[in-house]
Amino acid sequence: MAETTYPTASQRPARRTGAIGMRDVFFVASAVLVALTLYLVFFWVPTEANLGVSQRIFYFHVPIAWLGMLSIIVVAVASAMNLITKRQKWDALAYASAELGAIFASLIIVTGAIWAKPVWGVWWTWDAKLTTTLILWFIYVGYLMLRAYGPKGSQGVRYASVLALIGAIDAPIIYLATNWWRTTHPDLNIGPLAESDLDSRMLLTFLISLITFTVMYVYLMMERYALRRQEDDLDELYRTAALRA
Repeated sequence: MAETTYPTASQRPARRTGAIGMRDVFFVASAVLVALTLYLVFFWVPTEANLGVSQRIFYFHVPIAWLGMLSIIVVAVASAMNLITKRQKWDALAYASAELGAIFASLIIVTGAIWAKPVWGVWWTWDAKLTTTLILWFIYVGYLMLRAYGPKGSQGVRYASVLALIGAIDAPIIYLATNWWRTTHPDLNIGPLAESDLDSRMLLTFLISLITFTVMYVYLMMERYALRRQEDDLDELYRTAALRA
């Protein structure tokens, strides 16, 4: 199969400087929302009667879980677009989302374990939702390892793209795990199948926390995507210099 060629840095259209202003907007919005969320979680929202103070991690764990699953979908969609169009910007988006997804997947497991200890009495149990989340973490790690140590060039990109497309299947499985299997994990709190019975103040705090983490995710994605594109340009310059040497 012919090697995929990407446009050189000089051939790419100039990137709009307006994107810098947009990143600034998301940065400020993230900072303000994080401050608001921390205040609501620790000073305003009531303490849940049964779970006590440990329940406050709920306002971090669930939004992080949402972003961990969203990231693999973004990786899969961007990978599919890269396979179709052969445009490097889609690969940069997939790579950036995979890196953030690996961080969020790690935080899902860590915050879940911290919450599980006082509630279940153990740090970890092979619950269906926990197990499928661990699989998602391995998918992210596998993707990043394949990109770092697998075949170079377009062949490695294709292999990683296929892995991302397969890995995206795990996201809906994680979401529906509490419906499909007997599980000790709490019921769904987000999405079309959610049945939330939260107090009004708890629900408001949760929604604001969800918005906060989503805005922060968009900001981090914009920053990492821009950095990834610069890394691609540097790699291209190194290759060009090596050919001329």
